[in-house]
Amino acid sequence: NINKINETEDNLMKKFDEKKAMDGITMFLQAYGVDLNEPGLEETPRRIVQAYKEFLSGDNELNPKILSTDFIQQYDEMIVVRDIPFVSMCEHHFLPFWGKAHVSYLPKGKVVGLSKVARLVENIARQPQIQERMTKQIADSIEETLETDGVGVVIAAEHSCLSFRGIKKHGSTMITSAMNGNFRSDAKTRSEFMSIIEVGILK
Repeated sequence: NINKINETEDNLMKKFDEKKAMDGITMFLQAYGVDLNEPGLEETPRRIVQAYKEFLSGDNELNPKILSTDFIQQYDEMIVVRDIPFVSMCEHHFLPFWGKAHVSYLPKGKVVGLSKVARLVENIARQPQIQERMTKQIADSIEETLETDGVGVVIAAEHSCLSFRGIKKHGSTMITSAMNGNFRSDAKTRSEFMSIIEVGILK
């Protein structure tokens, strides 16, 4: 399964047009009067392209493959993976937003490896995003791939488009949630999840 994931990631990177990206970044910097002949700036377009290549390396085609390795386990209590750090790129200004994702699900006899949940969050984060959609994509991917009685996802993040430009409100946090299945229909399940992750949200 890991080989299949790596193969898919390699195929996605082959679609990346590095020359076009280099030309675009070079023109962008020159438009601002940046002298790319300066010793410290000669490699700047290449460095920017490589950085964005990493930032935007996620693809939703990978989500089912990431979660495809599961284990039969007679366990039907809540599983919570809290405080998963991520950095994503806001599709509106192409500025980063970052924070922590808290993910929970109620299994019906199948559980997924702990690292897979973190990898799913990272894959979904590493593409042009808005936080609301990212939250729902994580929940929907787990619900669609695993057999669950419900999925809950809460994300708390700071956005540089709010912190560093425009109104410049440093330290403001945006919190979004997506509740599927029992997390939406059962107030006690939802309350238990929120009480477990409360410290993570308020950090």
